[in-house]
Amino acid sequence: NRYILMRNSFAKSITNLSKKNKKIVLLAGDIGNKLFDNFKKINKNKFFNCGVAEANMTGIAAGLAKEGFRPVTYTITPFNTLRCLEQIKIDICYPKLPVIIVGTGSGLSYSALGATHHSLDDIAIMRSLPNINIVCPSDPVEVKYALQNALKFNGPTYIRIGKKGEPTVNKENIKFKIGKINKIIPGKDISILSVGNIMKVSLECQKILSQSNISTELVSLHTIKPLDKEYLKNVFKKKLVICIEEHSIVGGAGSAILEFCNLNSIDTSKFMIFGAPDSFLSKTGTQEQARNKIGLNSKNIVKKIINRLKKSNANKNWNRFR
Repeated sequence: NRYILMRNSFAKSITNLSKKNKKIVLLAGDIGNKLFDNFKKINKNKFFNCGVAEANMTGIAAGLAKEGFRPVTYTITPFNTLRCLEQIKIDICYPKLPVIIVGTGSGLSYSALGATHHSLDDIAIMRSLPNINIVCPSDPVEVKYALQNALKFNGPTYIRIGKKGEPTVNKENIKFKIGKINKIIPGKDISILSVGNIMKVSLECQKILSQSNISTELVSLHTIKPLDKEYLKNVFKKKLVICIEEHSIVGGAGSAILEFCNLNSIDTSKFMIFGAPDSFLSKTGTQEQARNKIGLNSKNIVKKIINRLKKSNANKNWNRFR
């Protein structure tokens, strides 16, 4: 099934991993009870529905980690990050405990429920905390590997996933490592760095640009912290580098890259960031409608990329594209 939900991939992966790793404990914030039926069958007394009390859930997870377990917390993204931010900071990140925080329905996945359920600021806030990895899988396959990698890390990891049937773009057996990019499609002229659940839009952009004879690399920038420093030091040799993320332009992956470039004296005049504006989205609708509202769609993105290429005068041939 090319459209398996990321959350289903997570449920299957944590169930399979728990068969070998008996230290895994799953805590949920009053969500996904039926989703984890198989996990509960295999792991007696290792699933805890903590209710709508995310701060308490985070504290419990910290205590379990302190006792040698590998706790994983799971609930809707804004409730598993902002609502319990102080507990994540003090109980988990400060002592560097190996807790995995999974936020489901990230970005505008819950667009129909309004701003309370949008998570367009979670990367910005979470990456400001020391000692934590931040991973944004692009599809169900990367979800599986993100969880496997996080369990190998002796510290906290935040995994940000979607829930709207994001297409599977990777084969089952891929080289995945936290802190290293996953190259989806090679290309010579420009590079698109796609963050998490926006991959469908990024794929559309890559296809349109390639059809216009613009050789376009597509990369899954699944790790925002730590960034793939080796890759970033080389990618700016291309004519243009584009970051696409379903997150605010303030403090997200694009901002993290700009900070890296500043520290490493890399020219960012070739860099473009596409994300949500620095404002609340008050109207409700489908995820696609929300993306269109803020211009986070392939038509708008490609138009701006081609306009930038024309202005850059890097190659006179760009002027023939419309």
